[in-house]
Amino acid sequence: MLAHVNRITRGSDYQGVVRRGVRRVGAHTVIYVRKNPDVPVGAEGVPARFGFIVAKNVGNAVSRNRVRRRLKAASYDLLSQVVPGTDIVVRALPAAHDATWMTLKGELGTVVNQPLTVRRGTSKR
Repeated sequence: MLAHVNRITRGSDYQGVVRRGVRRVGAHTVIYVRKNPDVPVGAEGVPARFGFIVAKNVGNAVSRNRVRRRLKAASYDLLSQVVPGTDIVVRALPAAHDATWMTLKGELGTVVNQPLTVRRGTSKR
């Protein structure tokens, strides 16, 4: 299980990662990655943090909690591979309801192993 220091707990932190982070879309998840702006450059011992969003469209409460537990377990296994000071928010899509733990871990693993590219400005829709 993730330690408290490895979890995003404030709503403003979630908003910052989702709005200003790099978005990676998978078949079962949308993953947002952002370097924590509160961490000074070159700081040692700063933990990576994870946050999870599992909405009602994923399923009933039992299904949502199962998906959340699987995502937490997968992120715990990948914690050593994440660059310190990185914030990651995982949004489960409705397809995550039927996904296995290995599938979810694979999606998280591909994002963790990709370099973090910085967004240049915002796009107008």
